[in-house]
Amino acid sequence: MKNTTVVKFTLLLSMLTPASQLLAQQSNANVNTIRVTGYAGIMHPIVTFGNDGAKFNFNGAYTGGLVTGINLWKSQRVGFSFETVGIITTGNGTSKMSKLLLHPGLLIGLGNGFTLANRAALETSGRYGVTAVLNKVIVKKKDHSYFIALPIPARFGNNLPSTVGVGFQFGLSF
Repeated sequence: MKNTTVVKFTLLLSMLTPASQLLAQQSNANVNTIRVTGYAGIMHPIVTFGNDGAKFNFNGAYTGGLVTGINLWKSQRVGFSFETVGIITTGNGTSKMSKLLLHPGLLIGLGNGFTLANRAALETSGRYGVTAVLNKVIVKKKDHSYFIALPIPARFGNNLPSTVGVGFQFGLSF
């Protein structure tokens, strides 16, 4: 009787060991598959081109954006990002949050600290469009990095002329 119990236990253990190793490998593979990073920054539009020519920021009013986002990296080259940008406008002695921008997009790692973000743009002002963002890590630390970025937004809709702009962004990723 004792030998039968030992044999059953040995068989059970021999079946469970490879299964547990396989589950551990799959679990480790799943953990290592997605790398999550977050970031925060400030975005400054520089110029916007539309039907009535070029409009420069700081010309009578100032507009800036407070940026927060999260990146989900599938590999070093491909990822998904979701960011929100609260746009604040000041001028004539007043300030207000003029719109909220929802900005999901595809990330493409270009190497050497460069990333290209291709984003959809949905604004609470009723405008929509796309934004291409070229991002460069300028200082890389162990647990955070500083970056600069060049956003190029194209906007449409809400009975307004189409526009294309250029901005400057800087921030901290962690």
